[in-house]
Parts: sequence; C-alpha cells; structure tokens
Amino acid sequence: MTTEATLPSTSASPTALRLWTRARGITLALVLLLAGAVTLAALRSDARHGALDPRSADPYGSRAVAQLLAARGVSTRVVTTLAEARAAARPDTTLLVAAPDLLAERQQRDLHAAIAGSGGRTLLVAPGGWSVETLAPGVTADPATSRGSALSPDCALPAARRAGTAETGGIRYTTRHPDADRCYPSERLATLLRVPDASGDGDTVVLGAPDILYNNRLDEQGNASLALQLLGSRSHLVWYLPSLSDTAATDPDDEKSLFDLLPSGWLWGTLQLFVAAALAALWRARRLGPLVPEKLPVAIRASETVEGRARLYRKANARDRAATALRSTTRTRLAPLLGLPATQAHTPEALVPALSAHLHGDGQPLHFLLFGPPPSDDAALIALADQLDALEREVRRP
Repeated sequence: MTTEATLPSTSASPTALRLWTRARGITLALVLLLAGAVTLAALRSDARHGALDPRSADPYGSRAVAQLLAARGVSTRVVTTLAEARAAARPDTTLLVAAPDLLAERQQRDLHAAIAGSGGRTLLVAPGGWSVETLAPGVTADPATSRGSALSPDCALPAARRAGTAETGGIRYTTRHPDADRCYPSERLATLLRVPDASGDGDTVVLGAPDILYNNRLDEQGNASLALQLLGSRSHLVWYLPSLSDTAATDPDDEKSLFDLLPSGWLWGTLQLFVAAALAALWRARRLGPLVPEKLPVAIRASETVEGRARLYRKANARDRAATALRSTTRTRLAPLLGLPATQAHTPEALVPALSAHLHGDGQPLHFLLFGPPPSDDAALIALADQLDALEREVRRP
C-alpha cells in the first residue's frame, strides 16, 4: 500500500495568508477611499492659494494690481481684522473688502456704520444677497448670475467708459438709489454699481466678480484700467481680507450650540429612528406563541451530525481537528480487525506492528498515515481521508 511521503504540519493559529484573505476587502476599501481623497485634494488644489491677496503672485492673487498702484503713488496695506478695517475708513482711503460674505451680521453692521459718511471709497468684491443689503443698504443681489464675463460699460461712470469692456460678469445687482451708476449690465441688471454716500464725497462700489483683480486676468479686456481707476482714486488703499479667526466683533449672544445649528428635520428624524428602534425591539422580544415541549433525547441522523460537524470544521479551518477525528475513528475500527484490544488502538507501538504484519508492508508509511501531523490544506485533508478509507478496506479484504 502506498501513502503520501509527507504531510507538512499546520498550526491552528491564523497565518499571514489567512489574515490577508479575511482583511483584503476592508484593506481594498480603505485604499480606494484614500485614493479618492488624494484625487479630490489634487483636483481642488487649483492654485487658488492666497486668492485676492495683494501679496500673492499666484494666478488668483492680486499682487500685480498692487504693484501697478504703487507705481502710481498709491500705497496698499493689508488688514485682517474688523477693528483695523473700521479705523481705515477715512476720506483719503479706499477700503476694499475682499470677501464680504465671510463677515458675520454684527460685523457687517459695525463696518457699515464706520464707512457711512466717511468720505472715502468702499469697494465690495462680489457680495452675496445677505451681505450686500447690510453693507450697501438699498442694493439687492439677483439670484441669477450673469451669463457672460466680458461686458460693455453702458453707463456714464468715467472710470467705466475709459476702461471699456471688462470682465465684471458675475453677481447682478439692483438698487433704488436714484443717483447710482449702473454699469456693465447683463440682461438689464448691473454687475457694477457705484452708490454715493450721504455726504456726497464718498461712495460704495459693488463689484459682481473679482476677475479684474486676479493676476492671470489683469491683462484681459479693460480689466487693468478699470481696477486701477476704482482702486486708485485715493492715495491710500486698505485691503481687508476677512478672517474666520477674527472673533473680536462677534456677538456672544449670536453663539449657537450644535443642536441650534442642526435643522429641525434632523431632530425629528432622529426621534423617529428612536421610536422605530424601540418598536423593533418590542417586536423581536415578544413571544411567538406558547412554548412547545419536546421529548428528550432527540434522535438525530448520524449523517446530519457528521455534515454539521464537518461544516463547523471547515468554517474554522480546523483541518488538524478533522484529521485527528478521521485517524482516531480509523484506528478504533482497525484494532478489533487486527486482534488488538480497544485500549491499544491508539498506541503506535502496538497498532503499527500488527498492521504491518497483516499487510506484509513497511510500518513507516502506516505510522505516518495513522499518527502523522495534520494536513496543510484542504486537498491534503481529502487525500488523507481517501487513504484512510483505502487502508480500512484493504484490512477488511479477506
């Protein structure tokens, strides 16, 4: 009789291959998530560092217009706090607010109180509906933006007429001020408004798009001319870059908790989820009728027991336990056929010599087959079962 020459031993502890097989799905999902995050970060890093910053030479910075103004004798100073911006509201100063929508409502009111009647010029860059109504009362932003970026002045404002076509297309505005200059209209709504203040010396300019201030757009159309005339009408230019860290003017009463920021629909939805979870718990916990008594012991078919235990072994990858059960059962059945008592069925020194003498063969393969190490994989386990079955048939053969 021939048997396998060797069956490498295996351990019940998880191997590296087994751990990788179990974790490869989660690992692949994490890799895809990381790759997606890196891709989104790369797509969004479109050189907008320092946008509208007069110190930035990036395509969306505004260093070029600041240098052109310096050549014309206009000084540029960058401020990042509301207090500095309010202090800069003077007749000889142009105050540019780069991102008005970043200001809180109270900050907007304080800034408007400082610039109203100051005699200087205030330039608001693309303010939205809720900020323009506070910083420039009487001006309203239209929900629909301009369809084109390059527009004709079509107004009597000297700066616009000298600049000609410029890329002001963006947010469109309407106003009820009779003396306002409505320039660069898009579908009869202005994308640049100049509203004089009550003193008549100062004014507020509302610009629908920041394109004329960007480094990479300054040489297009009449952008440079319009930007220099709007910002160079005074000897000093204060460039206000609102910062989210500027909390000096924040009203403590406006601070809201996390629950105040959540929409009411989320709170009602969470309550409904709790109710649904409670109903599901009650449904799963109730008795489905009376208990049914069952006589014990219950007879179970041997084939079902074997199949169930085999599935448990396979699910746990317990090839060592399965091989031990197969070998132990084979030894138990072989011992009576060889004339050995049941107590010596699992003793190699008694079983193997008796089996060798019965089969007239070498005892070494028989010892490896009946008492060897566990198989290394499923194929080796199946081969072991076939060999044990063949051995038992050969011993039973008359």
